[in-house]
Amino acid sequence: MSANPGNELPPVPTGRATMVTVPAGRVTLSDRRTRRSWPVEVAPYELAAFPVTQELYARITGLWPSASRGERLPVESVSWWDAVRFCNALSERDGFTPAYRFGGDGERVEWAASADGYRLPTEAEWEHACRAGTTGPRYGPLDEIAWYRDNSHETIHDVGTKRPNPWGLHDMIGNVWDWCWDLYDPEVYGSYRVLRGGGWFDEHWSCRTSARRRSHPTFRVDDVGFRVARSLAH
Repeated sequence: MSANPGNELPPVPTGRATMVTVPAGRVTLSDRRTRRSWPVEVAPYELAAFPVTQELYARITGLWPSASRGERLPVESVSWWDAVRFCNALSERDGFTPAYRFGGDGERVEWAASADGYRLPTEAEWEHACRAGTTGPRYGPLDEIAWYRDNSHETIHDVGTKRPNPWGLHDMIGNVWDWCWDLYDPEVYGSYRVLRGGGWFDEHWSCRTSARRRSHPTFRVDDVGFRVARSLAH
């Protein structure tokens, strides 16, 4: 079911990211492959209410990389590198200090933790925000909150057309996977980065709050996008 009566779309502001303040908390991450779990303390931060749309991505970069075209569709077919560079460009447009510093070879990036600019969420921030105080595998009935294989007709959908979680965040599960800042397991997978949330082509078991996926930071595919975060002054 849609988040709005009468199939009315929620407002997705043109040309900017709508940010939601996420409270501090504690989240326990887990990995099914290694059967390992670990707690993480999370400070308050801001997270975008929606994945970055194609309209916003084009406004900032001048590019339309996605396989499916639509202003309100999530941008997809973007790599982790594309996402972090977008974060810096959006920060500069909005008058914030860019969060990322790139090495001269273009192959290295550092996160300036004191910067107030846009960035990718950490994996712990992503899961804490997705759960929004809930404790189950999802923050609501899957058909009501997510576009996934059983209801998507195997295509991507406009952002914000499913019910948000209790903190007002849309499409945390389903539609597109979100790139996160973290390395997945550097000792085993090197530079591979974490993806979270499940996508429009995934079965229900991949569309869970705790589900983790990994990919090379240059990887681009039509069910992977991202949303931006911002640190708050302590």
